[in-house]
Amino acid sequence: MASAQNVLRTLDRVLAWYWAPEGSVHDVRASDVIEQQRPFELDFVPVRPAIFPDLEQALDTLPVEEPLFLLALHGGEGEDGTVQAMLEKRGIPFTGSGSAASAAAFDKDRAKELVRGRVRMAESRVARNADEIRAAIDDLLSRYERIVLKPLAAGSSRGLFFLGREDDREAVARQVIERKMPYILEQFIAGRELTVGVIDHGDGPFALPVIEIEVDTNRAFDYAGKYLGAGTREICPAQIPDAVTADAQQTALAAHEALGCEGYSRSDLIAAEDGVYFLETNTLPGLTTSSLVPQELREAGIGFREFLEKQMELAAARASRHDGKRATIMA
Repeated sequence: MASAQNVLRTLDRVLAWYWAPEGSVHDVRASDVIEQQRPFELDFVPVRPAIFPDLEQALDTLPVEEPLFLLALHGGEGEDGTVQAMLEKRGIPFTGSGSAASAAAFDKDRAKELVRGRVRMAESRVARNADEIRAAIDDLLSRYERIVLKPLAAGSSRGLFFLGREDDREAVARQVIERKMPYILEQFIAGRELTVGVIDHGDGPFALPVIEIEVDTNRAFDYAGKYLGAGTREICPAQIPDAVTADAQQTALAAHEALGCEGYSRSDLIAAEDGVYFLETNTLPGLTTSSLVPQELREAGIGFREFLEKQMELAAARASRHDGKRATIMA
């Protein structure tokens, strides 16, 4: 919703669809979205009743001629390729990566397979049940002082755990098991936390300025850190040596291309003593006023409106349609 607020403040002639958690689709007024308070913490309650019971029916009975969707969806079916596949099936243009790249990037293990050989990566293992989780913890901690556990396919850094050799393994294992979802366990890489956006501005993809994320001791860059600023600081541009900047930008660009991303993406990285390590790529990074890619755009001298309009032009071109469509933003 915070991404939708920023987009709706920026663009004209945009219809807004709200896709509710239970699946219904609401046609919402831009003012209702913009006026929502504390969008990172409180659920949006649409004033108008749903116009469609589900997204499939909404797309099959679109009230707009020659539509183009600007996607402001984060996580779940909005980011894992599900919505993208629905739009592709109907030949409807949309911003961001296609269904194949979205699905690949959302699955952290699959993403690592695709970028292998092109970027540095930490050792990792996937665990899908209680026995595998406990075995992976013991195996990785037999060789590394500290490991990271995170959902295999989820966003916003929810369910993130750090575990050291001297910590309570069973307590963390139980918390992971209770989430009832596949996890990826990785060797912890000590270093500076960086993130780099990659955008296509019409002449092919290029990397934006690097952001460094400083995190207070005993904190993680989790949901509260990302969206509520709890214990974190985002430095743009990162105050790092030129060689590290170049390494980070090249790593993000290599991941974007290896995954087949289109339009824009953002990759999270760690700058360690022996180089920059790839962590993961987000194919629909946040577009809020304080989000990382918009910060990088400002540093690069690219206006947010200019960026959005170019993304819509690229989306229309990919679908072999003409520019100047009326857009629908889906949040």
